Amino acid sequence: MDDAQFQQWVALLESRTGITLPATRKTFLVTNLHTRMRELGMTDYQRYYEMVTAGARGQIEWEILVDRLTVHETRFYRDMHALDLIRENYLTPLLEQSADKTYTVNAWSVGCATGEEPYTLAMMMEQLFEHHPNLYYGIVASDISRASLKTGSEAVYHKRRVKNVPPGIAGRYLETVDAEHVRVKESLRHKVCFTHANLLNLESQPVGAMDIILCQNVLIYFRHEIRDRILLQLVTKLKPNGLLVLGAGEVLSWSHPELEIVKHESTLAYRRLPAKGTH
Repeated sequence: MDDAQFQQWVALLESRTGITLPATRKTFLVTNLHTRMRELGMTDYQRYYEMVTAGARGQIEWEILVDRLTVHETRFYRDMHALDLIRENYLTPLLEQSADKTYTVNAWSVGCATGEEPYTLAMMMEQLFEHHPNLYYGIVASDISRASLKTGSEAVYHKRRVKNVPPGIAGRYLETVDAEHVRVKESLRHKVCFTHANLLNLESQPVGAMDIILCQNVLIYFRHEIRDRILLQLVTKLKPNGLLVLGAGEVLSWSHPELEIVKHESTLAYRRLPAKGTH
């Protein structure tokens, strides 16, 4: 693949997903394209590019390809600092204040990959709300990869992906499929709704006001101006007093007049300020 062809693929990926692929990742692109082309019996990058960008067949092929070109590396209980922040700064105060008030916590896992993050959040909330029948929760899990969303919906994982789940929690919310795999139990699966979303089009995403938004290890793949645009859209989806949790180090020198930083070890998080005149 020559430089002109590489730039052609880079432009296509950015225009359709917002993801920027630097020259240092050319080998990554070539390897994944070659693997898919070999499956189709193709050897010419330009011919494959023309196929991907033409008609309904091209759209179907793009859905397959984009799954190969987006990162899905994740696991259960991956970021304990973020979980601690959510529990200490939002969920525990809610438990203390709720009394007999009925409330539903709505959370959104942005770039959920194969579902480990939203299911981890569900496990935590399930435990915390166990003795509070007036508190409920629901989680939206979105990603650009339909293949990853299918995996999340099916909720079957290799045992190495759940090695960080504390034994007591694993026993309650995971069931054995075979010697190598487990599945999230149905009672928990029903609390997580998987949906396809392109971060370039968040303004049209039918997501209501959220109490908690997690967008971790996602923004690093976007150029600065696209990253800021995504963040602005996420703020519009956040309730007053809601939490926006990002990956540590993903955003530098960013602020928003309606947000305040939530200080917590090894995390980057913001709280949306209450509307003026409210508490």
